[in-house]
Amino acid sequence: MNYLPTILMGYALVVLLLIALFVVQRRTGNAAIADAGWTGGMILLTAWFAYWAAPHTWRTLVVAGLAVGWALRLTHHILFYRVFGRPEDGRYAAMRAYWGEKAQFKLFWFFQGQAAVALVFSVPIWIALLAPRATLQGWDFAGLLVWLLAVGGESLADHQLEQFRHQPANKGRTCRQGLWRYSRHPNYFFEWLHWWAYVCFAVGHSYWWLTLAAPALMLVFLFKVTGIPYTENQALKSRGDDYRHYQATTSAFFPWFPKEQK
Repeated sequence: MNYLPTILMGYALVVLLLIALFVVQRRTGNAAIADAGWTGGMILLTAWFAYWAAPHTWRTLVVAGLAVGWALRLTHHILFYRVFGRPEDGRYAAMRAYWGEKAQFKLFWFFQGQAAVALVFSVPIWIALLAPRATLQGWDFAGLLVWLLAVGGESLADHQLEQFRHQPANKGRTCRQGLWRYSRHPNYFFEWLHWWAYVCFAVGHSYWWLTLAAPALMLVFLFKVTGIPYTENQALKSRGDDYRHYQATTSAFFPWFPKEQK
């Protein structure tokens, strides 16, 4: 079966979504809405691919529903806790300042980059949808357990951080409550873990091994591109020595017991 037309049509839908969000960014002056672009694109692509992943079975609905559920939760969190009623994220403010008069031109292509990222990360979900079995079996239940642990952990980490930030006495301090005691970025860790669910779901498909690219790429993005480096640079600027102490005692990514600083 030739999947290229399906892929191109799905990609076109996401491109249109990111163009619309770019226009919103021009009106609001808040480019952080781009973060919701790729998760929103994942919703579109998952629904689109699930429609074409015939034959439709209960297993198809479960895998698609889990992927859409993850993307909906993350999109909601980004929009309501990072965009609506919030100042522009420091990463994007720094990008605007660096790009100067060319900022809007470069932001347009940055937004389209989110569409490309969504397309790349949708491939493991599509392969998982196409795994040749009509009912949930052993690897599917393993994928379900990974998904529940990952999405549940990420939701809890986000909730704990928001609860900490809502306390006026915590301004300028670093959250060390709950999961944040064991990892400086538990939300990133569980986001990475989530992609292993589709590796499990895809077992049985001849191209299941391609799904391994998702957790590998997510790890690169988090450690080298848009995740940990930018977040920690901003934290050092705003929290200084308190965050340096946090760095010295707390695991950067994988949850582990904090060290005692000598």
